[in-house]
Order: sequence, then C-alpha cells, then structure tokens
Amino acid sequence: MSGQIAHEKRKQEILEKALDVFIEEGYEDTTFQKIAERCGITRTILYLYFDNKKQIFAESLKRFLSSLETEIAVVAHNQSVRCDAKIIKIGEMVVDACERESKLLSVVMDYLLRLKASGGNPDERVRRRTVRMRHILADIVIEGKRLGEFSESSSVKGTVEMFFALVEAAVFRLVVLGRKDAAGLQEALSPFVRSMQGATASV
Repeated sequence: MSGQIAHEKRKQEILEKALDVFIEEGYEDTTFQKIAERCGITRTILYLYFDNKKQIFAESLKRFLSSLETEIAVVAHNQSVRCDAKIIKIGEMVVDACERESKLLSVVMDYLLRLKASGGNPDERVRRRTVRMRHILADIVIEGKRLGEFSESSSVKGTVEMFFALVEAAVFRLVVLGRKDAAGLQEALSPFVRSMQGATASV
C-alpha cells in the first residue's frame, strides 16, 4: 500500500512539473525528454508513470476538471440553497478557477488550435471533457422547474449553453486578451437567472 501511495505522490509531482514545461514551451514544443529533465529523472523512469506527453497533458487537465467538478457537485447537492443561487455560485466558482489556472488554459488553447489545424474536432473534445459539469447544471435547472423556482418554459439546454458561453468568454479574456482577471462575467448570469424567475412570477 505504501508503495502505491509513493507511486501516486511521484505521479502528482511529475504532473505539476510537466505543467510548467507545457506552459513555458507550449504543447507542440514540449517533449517527453524535456519533462523528464524538469523532473530530474530519466525517460525510462518517466515511462513507468506515463506513456507519452499526450497522456501527461490529459492527466493534468483531468486533475483540474475533477477538482472543479467536485466543488460544483457540493454546491449542486446543497438542499438548503435555491437553484437560482446555485447557478450563480457555480458561475462564480468556474470564473475564479479560470483566473487561477489561466496558464493551464493557455496550454489548452494552444492544444485545441493545433488539434483544429490538424483536422481534429476541438468542440467535440471540449464537450466530452465537460459532460459531467453539463449534466450537473442541467439537473439544477430541472430541479428548479420541479420546485417552481423556474418557469416551465425555462430551457435546460439554453441555460447550460449560456453558462458555457460565460466560461468561453472568461477563457478568451484571460488567454487571448491577456487580462489578469475576468471581472464582470459572473454578474452576467444574474439577469439571465432572473429572467427565468420572472417568467414564473408573471404566470
């Protein structure tokens, strides 16, 4: 058991150092050798933990998203909080996470652009990575409609798409425009959520 713990600890250390290499070099110029050198190990040792740089990058991204999804799930399952407040709170959390991990997002952007240039489908890749988060948000809207907090005409798909448009705007501001924060984007959800409530109030 202790050997497994040590293995996982070393794996996490590699992921952290590898991320610095991806940030400094960009996805394309990052090599297995550069990652090994940054970690102070040989390529042979690195192969004990990962098969290639693509796997390392995927694991780094998965770790970020899994942590964020866990935090979001806690908010989503809090029965003492209204559904409208949950959506706004989750929006704030995601934008804050984007600000904290802007360097990682710059590597993601680089990877997606190269994927598109090579004929890949970046939209499909992003949706696959965020499917659990989309389901959590959809469940909140459905629950809000069931409880009468949202109008029956409120669109589940529309709300989820609006939310991810917010996330994409945050990434654009932070990575492409180079801003230090995405101030103001969290507030964009408030009028949208109020419109969902307003329809209920007018019935």
